[in-house]
Order: sequence, then C-alpha cells, then structure tokens
Amino acid sequence: MKHILSFITVLTLLLTSCQGPQGPPGFNGLDGQDGNIIASSAFEIELDLNENNNYEFFEAYGFEVLPTDVTLVYILWETIDGQDIWRLMPQTVYFDDGELVYNYDFTQTDVRLFLDGTTDFSLLDSAFTLNQVFRVVVVPADNVGKTSINYSNLEAVMTLYGIETFTKR
Repeated sequence: MKHILSFITVLTLLLTSCQGPQGPPGFNGLDGQDGNIIASSAFEIELDLNENNNYEFFEAYGFEVLPTDVTLVYILWETIDGQDIWRLMPQTVYFDDGELVYNYDFTQTDVRLFLDGTTDFSLLDSAFTLNQVFRVVVVPADNVGKTSINYSNLEAVMTLYGIETFTKR
C-alpha cells in the first residue's frame, strides 16, 4: 500500500510539472476578433411631430450601422434644476380621451420617430408635438446582453459605450 501511494505521488508530480506545446496566440482586440474597438454612435435631434409630417419623422444615421446593431431612442422628458431627464422610448402619456405613445422603429439605414396611440393628435397641446428632443444611440449587438446595464438609463449607456458628445441636428 505504501508503494502504491508513493507511485501515485511521483506520477502526480511528473504530470503536473510537465509542460506541453504553447497554444495558438489569442485575439488581442477588444471585440475578440481583429483588434477593432466596438464603438457606439449617437446623435441628438430636435423635431416637430405634427400633421404636416403625419406625426412621424425619418432620419438617416449618417454612419455605418451593421445588420446586427441595435438602436435605442431616448426622449427628453423634462428638465429639473437644469438637469435633463431622459426616458427610453416608447413612452406613454394618458389623457381622458385616450393615450399618446412616443415610439420608434429602425432599420439598418434609418430610424423613424412617430406618435402612436388612441388620442386625437390634432387636439394635442403643442408642448406634446413641437420641439421634441430625442437621442438616438446605436449599440453594437456584440455588446448587448454582456453587461447588466440598465438600458433605460441614458447616462449609464453613454458611460459604458464611451459616448461623450452628440452631433446636434
């Protein structure tokens, strides 16, 4: 029994001290492929959503968007003590006669911002339709779901993806 334990100990030491051939080099890039940095692009847009444009607005990105990228849109909801309050869309406002929904959809080439809901848009106060400010953030799909970020928090998204400034339109 003593010899078997000695043999197992020597065998274990031999196997753990051996070194095999070095494996292939790994990727050194942040995206795990070719060294490209996965970056988000964003812009800010102010517009009117009214009867003249059928309560919708199309905006081309102006930069490359991959088919797997995801677009998030935030609406400037209010300003309190000089601090902008942003909300992730869609956002709903309830009225006695129905509801108003600020919504969006996107393709690889553009984003569409539009009003939806059951209220009569033509009766809305201009505060709901004129000079609306939106921030559009395109997030590479490689990044989505890899962190426990709250995407409804614009500041957290900006920090995570290194977005410092927006192109004003």
